[in-house]
Amino acid sequence: MRADEGVPRSLTLKRLPHNTGIDTFMKTLLKVLLVLFLVVGLVLWVLATGKQPEPFVPGSESAARVQPGPLPVVKVERDYVDTSRPASANGDYPGADERRLETTLWYPNDRQSAPYPLLVYSHGFSSSRQEGESLAAYLASHGYIVIAPTFPLTHMRAPGGPRVQDVVNQPGDVTFLIDEVLAAADDPGSALYQQVDPERIGALGLSLGGLTSTLAAFHPQLRDPRITAALSIAGPTFVFTEAFYRHHPLPFLMLAGDIDAIVPWEDNAQPVPEQVPGGELVTLRGASHAGFADPAAMMRWLSNPDAVGCWIVQRSMGDSQEEPWYDLIGPPEMGINYSAEAALCTMDPLPEAMNPLRQQMLTRVVVGSFFDREFSRSAATREAADRYLQEVLADELLEASYVRATD
Repeated sequence: MRADEGVPRSLTLKRLPHNTGIDTFMKTLLKVLLVLFLVVGLVLWVLATGKQPEPFVPGSESAARVQPGPLPVVKVERDYVDTSRPASANGDYPGADERRLETTLWYPNDRQSAPYPLLVYSHGFSSSRQEGESLAAYLASHGYIVIAPTFPLTHMRAPGGPRVQDVVNQPGDVTFLIDEVLAAADDPGSALYQQVDPERIGALGLSLGGLTSTLAAFHPQLRDPRITAALSIAGPTFVFTEAFYRHHPLPFLMLAGDIDAIVPWEDNAQPVPEQVPGGELVTLRGASHAGFADPAAMMRWLSNPDAVGCWIVQRSMGDSQEEPWYDLIGPPEMGINYSAEAALCTMDPLPEAMNPLRQQMLTRVVVGSFFDREFSRSAATREAADRYLQEVLADELLEASYVRATD
């Protein structure tokens, strides 16, 4: 008796003819996917490990200062909403009755050394708070609480498009966040309870964020008096006269690159020691503007990342470049120069720039030393940080120079 006897013919299993075309296609597809996987893996490996910066000299003070600090760091994402201030209409965006701030907070996970100074980091135009993540984490590991918002109307995906004029509202955002953090420091149910020192508050920012920090520190109407030290990384100052900084003098350092194509060094950084009482300027030779931001790490194979930075800024600003806005900052008697003109992306050709990763290493040691000098509770640490900025920095790192106001 055959095995299939008794089984209805309709249920008899039949071997399908072998389809060599499908087999060939599947084998080819698998080979292509394997090659793509290997290529992507190679690209990711090169991006992560290729073109690394020259390290600081082993055993030098700079090599010690650039290292992460000893404190473990907690990173928290949170949305804050300021219901007391509106977001302005912008293009096809009708505006809102509130200002919403997507925010990242970094703080040391060590209550033994608390309370810590508070630093507010402001991002640049058509950017976001993520641009300063590595710097914020570095500072937190050295004993700082750092809060960084993405501002409502100047970030890269702002409704209606990024609008530079809204910078005049950003000092209010800085004040609002300081209020929120200090309130959390008084709340027994908060992770920040008794962690923040209200007497040690600083502001820093990159590009338009540097302008935000400058306004929050010095502007007679927009300033927050709780801010006792400010640092601008390649921030615009061309619109200010000497009188602007004399309303409420405080420690101020400008960090900038001498081949900045977006915020030119000659118009914005160079005047600082002459205009700001006690003002300091650290210049990095061969440093671009975009090289200060974390995303520039992916552009380190370019001759100059400002080629990309200029494209982004000019595309984002559009016709708003021609709109006057200096009057939004204040009248001439406040020290606002209405006749000032911004030389945006006029450098041609762009010179070769330093590796952005090296530039960000330099940034960490300068920013960390400045705030250590202003906020450390140890007199020895303050003195060492001041000596490093004035004497050691330019001696050990040949790209850097330091100038301080004489008055």
